[in-house]
Amino acid sequence: MMELDPTETFRQEASELLDSLESVLLDLGQSPQNRDLIDAAFRALHTIKGSGAMFGFDKVAAFTHDFETAFDLIRKGKIDANHEIVTVSLSARDYIRTLIEDPDSTDPIIGEAIVEELQRLIGAGPAGKKAAPAAEAPSDEAPADEAAAGWRIAIAFEPGILRNGTNPLVLLDDLRALGPCTVEADTAAIPVLGELDPQTCLITWTVTLESACSQDEIEDVFMFVRDEMKLVITPLAEAGKGGFGLDMSMPGDVAPAAAEPVKAEPVKAEAAPAPVARAAAPAPAAPAPEKAELNRRAEDKGNTTVRVQAERLDELMDRVGELVIAQARLSQIAHSGTDLAIKAIAEEIERLASGLRDSTMGVRMVPMGSLFARFRRLVHDLSRDLGKPVDFVTVGEDTEMDKTMIERLADPLVHLIRNAIDHGIESAQDRATTSKSPTGRIELAARYVGAQVLVTVQDDGAGLNTARIRAKAEENGLIAPGANLSEHEIHQFLFHPGFSTAKTISALSGRGVGMDVVKRTIEAMRGTIDLTTIPGHGSSVTLRLPLTLAIIDGLLIRVGEARYIIPLSAVEECIELTAADEARAKGRSFLNVRGDLVPFLRLRDLFESDGQPDPHQKVIVTSIGDTRVGLVVDQIIGSHQTVIKSLSKLHADVTMFSGATILGDGSAALILDVAQLVTLGQSRAESDRTPEAA
Repeated sequence: MMELDPTETFRQEASELLDSLESVLLDLGQSPQNRDLIDAAFRALHTIKGSGAMFGFDKVAAFTHDFETAFDLIRKGKIDANHEIVTVSLSARDYIRTLIEDPDSTDPIIGEAIVEELQRLIGAGPAGKKAAPAAEAPSDEAPADEAAAGWRIAIAFEPGILRNGTNPLVLLDDLRALGPCTVEADTAAIPVLGELDPQTCLITWTVTLESACSQDEIEDVFMFVRDEMKLVITPLAEAGKGGFGLDMSMPGDVAPAAAEPVKAEPVKAEAAPAPVARAAAPAPAAPAPEKAELNRRAEDKGNTTVRVQAERLDELMDRVGELVIAQARLSQIAHSGTDLAIKAIAEEIERLASGLRDSTMGVRMVPMGSLFARFRRLVHDLSRDLGKPVDFVTVGEDTEMDKTMIERLADPLVHLIRNAIDHGIESAQDRATTSKSPTGRIELAARYVGAQVLVTVQDDGAGLNTARIRAKAEENGLIAPGANLSEHEIHQFLFHPGFSTAKTISALSGRGVGMDVVKRTIEAMRGTIDLTTIPGHGSSVTLRLPLTLAIIDGLLIRVGEARYIIPLSAVEECIELTAADEARAKGRSFLNVRGDLVPFLRLRDLFESDGQPDPHQKVIVTSIGDTRVGLVVDQIIGSHQTVIKSLSKLHADVTMFSGATILGDGSAALILDVAQLVTLGQSRAESDRTPEAA
């Protein structure tokens, strides 16, 4: 059994916390007064500090402590968050990540500079470290008089909090560390022993704390469980001797106004101090269903997700792939014989394998939102560096894809978004001259279309300059001057290696690498790219991708003696190539399909197959985007569950095949790369037209 490395576990959890912190800080940049966001950021910092110290990441704990101390002034409302503070906080977040992932490469001077910058922004100045504690004093003066007498603290946790590993007694001990405490436990809600659930917390507490500590110090004790409890803190001077007058029934979403009448019954509190003060508030019968609901919510929290290592999911997917192959072999053997019992078992196993395949692929599906969130920071930084205000909008975050696909999709989207901001979005001054909003807009969207996912990056910038692209292509010798090309064909030069229309090379662009990376990556994922543009209104790049790269539905065909797989998602229809069609073609590779001329490729010629073609050949019409090409084959064998196996590096230059699979009889079949074949078919169609035009 695999042993978990505690250090690696911390790194994983810290990575998630840092991702969450980044998202919160970016939100905070848009809503600087949002207290929930400020508290969430502080909680993330506090957790990283505590966990870092526990797992031996002392540099992380030390830096986070310094940063947290400065950030605490924002949390306490003494300083308002603003764009500059958020920017520095993002730098601090990056520095913490480096300290965790590669501590040896970090320089303490960077961390010191970040903290000093934050202190400068919040007004503490270079000497802020020492001044900070003094700065806290004035704002605490107001509650200081009240706090001098102490506090009454009423505490009620959600019933299911024990299941989350929280120990209320430890928190009460933390309160005792603040000063002398008198703790009264209310056990009135505990049922008889036979009905008692030891994992359900039904006790509430009332604490009299005789300390001059601040209310913030008390709230800090419960920082990590504030969402799972009800906490009422009242100065002793206000609470009085007769009781708190507080409704602390946890089901309690009771409005404060409802608590007031309870205050009128302190007489009962004298007779039975803690229990009676609260017993009057909740009607005895009402809390039951609410507590049951809270119990259910607590159980849901513990059961909704399970952390699983990605490697285990990959291994599970590999095993399912092997099972699908074995099931195909069993089905082939069963159908070649006459034993009905074997056939029944084969069909049952096929059904089970299909269900297991779908379930396993479902487990690997990840919402696109996890990918989209990464680009918020990219847009934030580019917008700042280029001085172009940009609204970043995401649509379809719930759309799911295989996790492997999402990981591979990250780099192409980075290049597309960078290009959109750098080349597409105009400066605020230029936008003003065209009556556009000074703030540009980039939309990143995902949606399902059939068995594909369409991911679109759209901007409202100036659009592509077709004349400039054409001039650059002619300058680079890619086309002859004055060559007759459509706009679509000219725009395709943007994906050519080393092609760039930028006049100067900058840190962001100019070397002609980004779009080449996009094209190569998307084609390796068996996807395609649609590029559209409207001058003056912006551009849109749509990536059409399969849902998964693990198992696909394929069409098994035969060409000569070899068998091949065509991805079923690319197949439009299958028709027969009759002798009449051959006669009408007159040697040209075109087929009349209901009035449309469709170029076709004879795979026998392409693969140089031996022997004579079958007398009744078939044409499989495939499509990529709006382009259709027919593939002439000898036989269509049928559909096939295709477990994709990657080709070796020795076959890296073989572009017509995207992978291989194992058939039911144990033989291998190559998977055709339809995008490459369509490109080849189109180029041959163009060459056929050229002599005709000449």
